[in-house]
Amino acid sequence: MTSTNGGHADFEDLRRRAIALRREGLSLRQIRDRLHIGNDDVLNRLVKGEPPPDGTRRPNAKDDLRAKARELRSQGMTYDRIQVELGCSKSSISLWVRDLPKPVRRDPAEQARLAGRKRWEHERAVRDAERQHTKSAAREAVGRMTARELFLVGVALYWAEGSKDKAWDRREYLKFINSDPDVITLYLSWLELLGVARDRLRLQVSIHESADLEASEQYWSELTGVDRSQFNKPVLKRHNPRTSRKNTGDAYRGCLAIYVKGSADLYRRTEGSWYGIVLGAGPAT
Repeated sequence: MTSTNGGHADFEDLRRRAIALRREGLSLRQIRDRLHIGNDDVLNRLVKGEPPPDGTRRPNAKDDLRAKARELRSQGMTYDRIQVELGCSKSSISLWVRDLPKPVRRDPAEQARLAGRKRWEHERAVRDAERQHTKSAAREAVGRMTARELFLVGVALYWAEGSKDKAWDRREYLKFINSDPDVITLYLSWLELLGVARDRLRLQVSIHESADLEASEQYWSELTGVDRSQFNKPVLKRHNPRTSRKNTGDAYRGCLAIYVKGSADLYRRTEGSWYGIVLGAGPAT
């Protein structure tokens, strides 16, 4: 065992060696064994003031709190706010963040605005949760539709969005156009209920000329299960750069028109069913 009775010079030399080993990442036990030091008090004196390497430092339960306190302080929070957020004492907070610069004090008007914004963000989160709960409950209440329910829904949907026959413009065929993928999917389910096979469909994209036509046709083809060979020539809308359009970007797919070949009889049944719904929804007698 190395003795430290050789004087101050011997101790300082041993201390330099101990610190060098500490900085290499050795633990106290490894330094003790390497330098043959049998006295723990002497060992602690040799490395006094030298922080332990990360790999040898024992994890502390407050390490996470300390890191979070420093993060919040860096964001400009006061001790009081950090205490509320973390639930620890002000004395601990002061010790953890004392080397960080003090936050700049905001004027009362700005503080009021920030407090109001925070309250509104909380209120908005509450409202969003309530909104989603209402929607989810309503969705679950519908359940699985019967064939009759799907038929009636499809008739109403077609009469809202489909092409109609006029006395001055005979259009006894099914033509439906919409830009909402969910609406298109529901309409196709209705056509399936009516026994319309996919090979009877002809699709047509109506889209602004500045959009990606090929990507749009591919999207609608995958959604409907209809091959692009069954697409009619697209309708391209001229783009006016002076107008402000919201329907832009990668999510813009234009509108999809769906034609059903040989659908005169289906159209007549749909129109008759619609007026049946109107009569059936009349006042109870």
